[in-house]
Amino acid sequence: MERALWVGVGGFIGTVLRYGLGGLVGRWKAGWTFPLETLVINVCGCFVIGMLAALSESRGILTGTTRAFLFIGVLGGFTTFSTFGYETFQLMRDGQWGSAGFSVGLQLVLGVGGVAAGYMVSGLVR
Repeated sequence: MERALWVGVGGFIGTVLRYGLGGLVGRWKAGWTFPLETLVINVCGCFVIGMLAALSESRGILTGTTRAFLFIGVLGGFTTFSTFGYETFQLMRDGQWGSAGFSVGLQLVLGVGGVAAGYMVSGLVR
């Protein structure tokens, strides 16, 4: 039960961080209709989970409740994969197939790249 509460607290934190970063990126993109907020949030979330996973595996510093708090709670609340799916569907429904394909490609390449980069950067943390 205690772990579930920590996951919930983490989810709240991740959701608030997602809301803040999405608003910030939304102000930067100045009317561009591409779902840049989702892309930035997903890439950041992938980078962080890659870095934390590498540190956890190599140093054993994140276990049990702490890992659940960060991975399931904070990052689960922060990343926006369901929003990505919905926005991609909207682009396809509206006939914007090029934008939909571009978004899917970027999400996959940069998301997986973010995980790999986070994993590599974790090696620099001493």
